[in-house]
Amino acid sequence: MDRRIGQMKADLHVHTMFSKDGRTTMEELLEYAERAGIGCVAVTDHNEFRAYDLLKDNGRIIIIPAEEVSSAEGHILALGIDRLIPRDLSIQETIDRIHEAGGYAFAAHPYRWWSGLGEENTLQYPFDGIEARNGRSVPAANRRSERLARRVGKPMTAGSDAHTPRHIGEGYVEVPDDLKTWQEVVQYIMENEAPIVCSHSRHAKETLKYGFKSITQWILRGFKRM
Repeated sequence: MDRRIGQMKADLHVHTMFSKDGRTTMEELLEYAERAGIGCVAVTDHNEFRAYDLLKDNGRIIIIPAEEVSSAEGHILALGIDRLIPRDLSIQETIDRIHEAGGYAFAAHPYRWWSGLGEENTLQYPFDGIEARNGRSVPAANRRSERLARRVGKPMTAGSDAHTPRHIGEGYVEVPDDLKTWQEVVQYIMENEAPIVCSHSRHAKETLKYGFKSITQWILRGFKRM
């Protein structure tokens, strides 16, 4: 297990089979997280919240209740929520709903051309933080996301954005390993600059393949965001 003494890896962007484009079962999430030395996972299914109830009492990995919400203008990560946040609302209303649910709103991969909010929206709205590293974003987009987070002084997260088991752990933040609950992990991230790590980024060939797939799926969905 690749884990430093005194540190716990928290992958804050993972999808399961409850995302329309996800394949990971509940057992696979736990198994592959343990293989990668991940001690905490935020389950951020697209506009879904069912996985949390199935995973929360697993006794192996800390699970943060979360969601990747499709706002009207791009994806927003909701961390620490207690209910499903509806999709297709305005950015401000999505942020408000996340706060009402006891959570924090993070701009997800803001520079991703297909589903990111973009720099202007990220700066304009009162996000609690910014996803600075994402395992499925291109390296340049990740660098820009981190610079943007540092520029505005917002908390940063990192995650693999894994849609299949083998990618779990390719992005994470490091937090003290004496944190025992998801509430403690989220509080630490909000109050401290947790080191961010991303061992994988999407490169040219993967980007072209992803773009073609995304456009095809977008058309099949009737031009509706994931």
